[in-house]
Amino acid sequence: QVQLLESGGGSAQAGGSLRLSCAASGDTISVSSISTSCVGWFRQAPGKEREEVATISARGGDTSYADSVKGRFTISQDNAKTTLYLQMNDLKPEDTAVYYCAAATRWVRCGPQSQYNYWGQGTQVTVSS
Repeated sequence: QVQLLESGGGSAQAGGSLRLSCAASGDTISVSSISTSCVGWFRQAPGKEREEVATISARGGDTSYADSVKGRFTISQDNAKTTLYLQMNDLKPEDTAVYYCAAATRWVRCGPQSQYNYWGQGTQVTVSS
């Protein structure tokens, strides 16, 4: 089993920055599976469905971003690929949401949310105007 723990959320003013982290923990074999998995960040705003923000495929490290965050957010991993980051710059009030990290350990390429079998508890990001 793998546990994903997000950190780095909080409050920021519009135009500001925050950096989210997601650390994987658990037994050695399960944690190592994260390094060969599709991983990503998702968010859910009040009254809205959860949406994909950014993902990294294990094969080739291809990244994908939602149109709403392109050019502002950057997804990355540490060298061991067991910690995931989301650098968020030029934040906007519409970025306010609970942010979740997730891993799809059965997939190397990223696809629909149904592929993700591990989810963190979420961290709140609030952006004020």
